[in-house]
Amino acid sequence: MKERPNILVVCGRNKKRSRTAEYIFKNDQRFKIRSAGLSSKSERVLNEKDILWADLIFVMDNGQRNRVWRNYLDIKIPPIEVLEIDDNYEYLDEELISLLKDRINGTLKYIYKL
Repeated sequence: MKERPNILVVCGRNKKRSRTAEYIFKNDQRFKIRSAGLSSKSERVLNEKDILWADLIFVMDNGQRNRVWRNYLDIKIPPIEVLEIDDNYEYLDEELISLLKDRINGTLKYIYKL
């Protein structure tokens, strides 16, 4: 395992959920984090360099996981974890922050012992 794994958080348009995750964890010393969106209208559109950079990818639902797999068939995709967070929160919503912290921290403790 790397000293500080690279964590990529992906949602539909990189406006609310994934951007909130990047914001709340940006100064976390356990890992590096980046966010992106699947839509061409995303603030930051997911690309091959993001996939190659990542050691672990978080997506919000199974449909997004399937899109990543379909769109990047030609490269080795790191493990993808589904957070199961619906798109009904605003950027930095308190409940969204709580969900992201609980689910991301829980997964990182399990996978990386972080």
